[in-house]
Amino acid sequence: MTNYKVTMSFRGTNYHGFQKQADNLKLRTIQGTVEQGFYKLLGEKVSIDGCSRTDAGVHANEYVFSAALENTIDERGIIFGLNGVLPKDIAILKCEKAPDDFHARYSCKGKEYKYIIHNSEIRSAFHEDLWFRSWYPIDAERLDRACKDFIGTHDFKSFCSTDTDKKETVRTIFDFSVNREGNLVIFRVSGDGFLYNMVRIMVGTLLFINDDKLPKDSIPKIISACDRTRAGKTVPPHGLYLNKVFY
Repeated sequence: MTNYKVTMSFRGTNYHGFQKQADNLKLRTIQGTVEQGFYKLLGEKVSIDGCSRTDAGVHANEYVFSAALENTIDERGIIFGLNGVLPKDIAILKCEKAPDDFHARYSCKGKEYKYIIHNSEIRSAFHEDLWFRSWYPIDAERLDRACKDFIGTHDFKSFCSTDTDKKETVRTIFDFSVNREGNLVIFRVSGDGFLYNMVRIMVGTLLFINDDKLPKDSIPKIISACDRTRAGKTVPPHGLYLNKVFY
């Protein structure tokens, strides 16, 4: 068996997230589709381990999975072979041999997410499923100042969906920024790990600050409250991208 570290990108619009659903294997997922691709390519049942769960509709510019193969195919064969059989909304970017103990999720040191808002009164004809559109004017400089209060090690229970099964809710945020590029407002956040819906709730909270539904200095108090009802809305998934994975 040879262990591989594989990097891919995908457009999550047509998928129910990365992970196969044990209670409904008929749902189309990234994991299931890639495993089917391996079977088409190699005639071998391969189980892949992803670096992160992603929700339905979430995209990835860089997503890493690990896979142990019995087949003697080389790295180039995996890249071009899978790209030949996978749907066009999944692309294998890179493949390399990895140590036997490498695991895409458990070996991961951190991730960077990006959330894109199309801040315009006029919708895009091409990016409806790739950007979240908000017509209300966004003050990116104001939000860039406010988002710095997320940086550090905190209990992020207030920024986690109540549907989570995680009991440990302490995470470390390395960096957070909000920048405007024309009509796009881009939120970038990196950390050692993220809770269920955490990035989408953080962005929603910043939008509440932008709309004066929350004070500009409210984030530390919301963190201390450990109460989901104190934070802002959960923004839609289609503006969210897993942008980088750190090892």
